[in-house]
Amino acid sequence: YYRALQDGPISVVLPIDKLSILISIAFAYIIFKERLTRRSGLGLAMIVAGTLGMVVL
Repeated sequence: YYRALQDGPISVVLPIDKLSILISIAFAYIIFKERLTRRSGLGLAMIVAGTLGMVVL
């Protein structure tokens, strides 16, 4: 992460870092059969919306 920040622009590195939560949740769902609660889903949606907002604006 820090190496990527040194080599690349933060506008590219940060969204990739923040969206890694999607991979973690997908892994937990597929491998461990964990369910996503309504509260967790709302939090995830807010993280994704905020990250996409940073990319677009």
